[in-house]
Amino acid sequence: MAKETDLERYVHAPGRAELVKQVREKINQLGIQYIYYQFISVTGRIVGKGIPADHWEANAERGFQLVYGSTANLFLNRHGDYIAFGPEASELVGIPDPETFVQLPWDKRVARVFCTLFRNREERQDPGGFLTADCRGNLKRIHAEFQGKHGGLHMRHGTEPEMMWLKREESGKIVGFSKPNCYHIDQFESLRPVFMRVIEYSRAMGLDMIQGDHEDAPGQLELNWMYDDALRTADRLTTYRQICAQVAREFGLIACFMTKPFMKVSASGCHHNISLWTGGEDQLVTLDNDPLPGMPGVYQYRKGGTNTFMPDQSLDPRKPGPVGLKGIGGIIEHLGALTAIGCSTVNSYRRLWDTGYWAPVFADWGFQNRTCGLRVSAPGRFEYRAVDSMVNPYLMASAILKAFDDGITRNLDPGEPEERNIYQAMEQGKIVKKLPMSLGESLDRLSKDEVIKSAMPGDMYRVFHEYKTDEWERFMATTTNWDMEQYLDCLP
Repeated sequence: MAKETDLERYVHAPGRAELVKQVREKINQLGIQYIYYQFISVTGRIVGKGIPADHWEANAERGFQLVYGSTANLFLNRHGDYIAFGPEASELVGIPDPETFVQLPWDKRVARVFCTLFRNREERQDPGGFLTADCRGNLKRIHAEFQGKHGGLHMRHGTEPEMMWLKREESGKIVGFSKPNCYHIDQFESLRPVFMRVIEYSRAMGLDMIQGDHEDAPGQLELNWMYDDALRTADRLTTYRQICAQVAREFGLIACFMTKPFMKVSASGCHHNISLWTGGEDQLVTLDNDPLPGMPGVYQYRKGGTNTFMPDQSLDPRKPGPVGLKGIGGIIEHLGALTAIGCSTVNSYRRLWDTGYWAPVFADWGFQNRTCGLRVSAPGRFEYRAVDSMVNPYLMASAILKAFDDGITRNLDPGEPEERNIYQAMEQGKIVKKLPMSLGESLDRLSKDEVIKSAMPGDMYRVFHEYKTDEWERFMATTTNWDMEQYLDCLP
């Protein structure tokens, strides 16, 4: 008798058939005609297929097929070869996760659903197995493994996604829509039609928006939503980017998630505010959507339980509890390798080199101390700062979980928090490790860190390494405007 595959177990999981029926009810209720079956590539790009809604049940059972190389954006390296998977590779099978089904508010005939990826059923090796090049699927499995190992301990986090709204002048020059005036309400107001449209669409797609402001770069906004379970937070950041791209089309703007398009002003970060919890339950937050334009799972947030990062008031009311300190210890231990994931592009390191703009370049931690790579931003959570707007949130969350696991398992001590400006502390003799200051250096640090590499199991590390090494080599093999300005007439 043939062994049941991962794909078969996933499709026939208890309760899934009922969810598939509920999606059909939503399709009929909402008049959905077309569905985007989407997953996430190595760079965080949304890829997949569009399929008429008539075929929902068949796709829920059998899935759709797409080349393995789509997980690497079907991208050619600088030598003309496909990265990670060539044309001879099999086709993956994408199985929709019905709980993620939701209508697109800008075209209510269309819906989207996230998918989990599997190896082809006809593969000779591990047919129907989980596709390890699926960063979203990996996060689900890594988080479940973490919870099983640590007695139900699970990660909740929120992100601070900065990005810039840009426009193209008649000359072709790209500039910010607004002035680089931080927290300036008038500049915020100038973008009100844009961000109100973003908020409208976000609430319709399950993002519980909580605050926003104008940051200190041209056209730079930060809009935040409520923190939640790690996977749903990553899904919502992906959804937010999708929403911003659509709103940019509607207003004739550019929604720019590039980390550092302009020097001498702040870059776009994506700080992660993180905590580990036990217990709690999912609660429905309808966000004034009646009827819900998607499955209830889109509008659920994990509430309640015990936050293990809360300080022990009898010791130090500012320090995280023991689990939190060990978690910070794990992050500090692996910060070099983590930087390759949090700062994943050549451009990311413009942020670290442009001094004076609060970029985190030192592997230390403190209370409300923005000169460190980590800070306790409020009781019960800490802020991981060495991550920017280009991050793949699924890879990042997986890597943080692995660092936490190592910190807890090995009882790692992060040392005492730094309360001085880190630059002044160094002048006074403190020895502090610096983050990698280029993509090439961070990739080298990652290659030597087996703990963080384990966050990219199977093919995932190979895909990431090949893609990012090619990006670094392309940059190193390119003459830039800086080269021309610096060396064109430097001799005789």
